Amino acid sequence: MHTFDRPVILLGCGRLGSALLEGWLATGALGAERLIVLTPSDKAAAEAARERGARINPPEAVLAEAACLILAVKPGVWREASGPIAAALAEDVTIVSLMAGVGAHSLSSVFGKRPVVRVMPTTAVAQGRGVAAVWSNHDDARAVAHALFDPVADTVDLTDEGLIDAATAVAGSAPAFIHAYVEALARAGQAAGLDAEAASRLARGALRSAGAGAETGAPLSDLIARIASPGGTTEAGLKAQAAAGMDATAMAAVQAAVARAKALGN
Repeated sequence: MHTFDRPVILLGCGRLGSALLEGWLATGALGAERLIVLTPSDKAAAEAARERGARINPPEAVLAEAACLILAVKPGVWREASGPIAAALAEDVTIVSLMAGVGAHSLSSVFGKRPVVRVMPTTAVAQGRGVAAVWSNHDDARAVAHALFDPVADTVDLTDEGLIDAATAVAGSAPAFIHAYVEALARAGQAAGLDAEAASRLARGALRSAGAGAETGAPLSDLIARIASPGGTTEAGLKAQAAAGMDATAMAAVQAAVARAKALGN
């Protein structure tokens, strides 16, 4: 595995950047002394990293020491945020982009011939339980991404950059889709007579139970079959979901997220 004997720059400390900092510090995957964080505003995660030895917004000359730059900014501002620091970076620095919709070609227009790897992680990296899609046409850049993300996520290599948008929808955005469904289950429980607290706790507990099953690696169809006895309540609910258009809803959510990712890159 790649080891970092030079600093790692994290540009942006919003939800995803902060989640990464929390995950690295919690797992020890990347020591704070190896971190340079560039953020325009105070962030709790950055301050926690500073207390453990990270450098926050250091002088520009320090950036030349870095082995890689992680772009965790919004797609709409990445050029504005990256332009001023691109010239300060070493020529062999790896560019690790966490941005939806911004392709490697666009990144190279600012960072030149520096190797690029695109990664689409979930914010559960904060707990060391994320998932991350990885694409690069550069083996060393891909190795850098795995070194950064393997300790905090289940990393999935993609064979084509064009698949990144689909991975964003199925993994990066999907936890919110799933939480929304669980929230809807809680509302349905209330409609069936449960009080709000009981419905919420039961729905959240169901999510944890489903997650525990998923982590076994068993096929999802097998996990469903273990719960859905023929003629039972679960089978009845599954049939009702199918009739209500669950597949169509999932398809619509993924297609909308893919379309938005493509639009963000324009």
